[in-house]
Order: sequence, then structure tokens, then C-alpha cells
Amino acid sequence: MPRYLVERTFAGRLDLLSDAAGARVCAAMVEINAVQGVTWVHSYVTPDRARMVCVYDAPSPEAVRCAALANGQPVDRISEVRVLDPYFFH
Repeated sequence: MPRYLVERTFAGRLDLLSDAAGARVCAAMVEINAVQGVTWVHSYVTPDRARMVCVYDAPSPEAVRCAALANGQPVDRISEVRVLDPYFFH
């Protein structure tokens, strides 16, 4: 399955809930993603919570974009990526 890097910019500050309500929001997003065959791997958020970079496994960029739309998430750019880490050469 291809892996994608998704860049997002939020109009305001992203609300990050670290309680039961936040867990429910994340679980709902995972369910919505699954409809498109999209798996959320992890995300990185800037300290000002204005930008986010997310990693997804998905069948296509279109599936990622459809899942984002269904979740009410902005999408600035979707790029297919491959893993390269310092252990690659060992």
C-alpha cells in the first residue's frame, strides 16, 4: 500500500483534546478514513498548532483527499513518500 505525506494549514489554531472527547474524535476519524481504505499512521503538529503534517497509508491520493474532506480536514498537499532512515544501510 502506498504511503502519503499530507500537509495541512488550519485557518485558526487546531484544538487538540487530550481527554475522552478527543479520543472519540480520533476514533471517528479513523472510522471515516477506513471507508476510503485510508490508515492514519501518525501526525506532527507545529507548536503554534497552525500546521500539521500527517502520514497515511492509502490506495491513492484521491482516497486521502476524500477522507480528509469527510473529516473536515484541510489539505494543502499530498505527496507519495518512501521510508528512509539511518538503519537503511545496515
